[in-house]
Amino acid sequence: MKLVRLFAALTGLVVLAACANNDLSGPPKDFGDFSLGYNIVVAKNAKPVGPSRQATPAEWEEAIKTAIAARFDRYQGEKLYHIGIGVDAYALAVPGIPIVLSPKSVLAITVNIWDDSAQRTVNAEPKTFTVFEGLSGSTVVGSGLTRSREEQMKALSENAARLINDWLVENKAWFTPEAVAARAAVTAAEGPEKVAPPKAAATTAPATPAAAN
Repeated sequence: MKLVRLFAALTGLVVLAACANNDLSGPPKDFGDFSLGYNIVVAKNAKPVGPSRQATPAEWEEAIKTAIAARFDRYQGEKLYHIGIGVDAYALAVPGIPIVLSPKSVLAITVNIWDDSAQRTVNAEPKTFTVFEGLSGSTVVGSGLTRSREEQMKALSENAARLINDWLVENKAWFTPEAVAARAAVTAAEGPEKVAPPKAAATTAPATPAAAN
């Protein structure tokens, strides 16, 4: 009976994970007037943690940029924002003994949102995320056994994009006309923000992010 209940619980989680993976088929969650400008990902400082398959900075940058574009290019607002992401650390699960030694994959990132017209960040502090692959039929026994390195990176990148999207929805007050006007007023009084653009873009340009989608 316990095994039956466990199987039922895992099946339910697999269904939920599958639904989450398909959420791009529906309309995007509204959080205000938003259009994606520069889609910047920098992974040159990314460190593998613990037992991990290896991935190059370029591979991480491509995987995450693809996931960000797939999710945020759906927004067709008039107000332009840039997303800057720094990849801090990762672990891509290696094959292990099922259930007992089945490491999971994880990705650590830092995110900033940059208001193009106000020339300053929207979020007061950089936001850090710890991203997991999520439970699915292929990860219950450890994705090192069931997924390729590329599949692990794709799943982590898509989940990262989803978490960023949810974060912006939770903070939709940042994108109201009042918030936009307040940032513009600060810029008019003080000039453009005196710090570097989104953390991930700091090595790209001193003022406005300069990497294209």
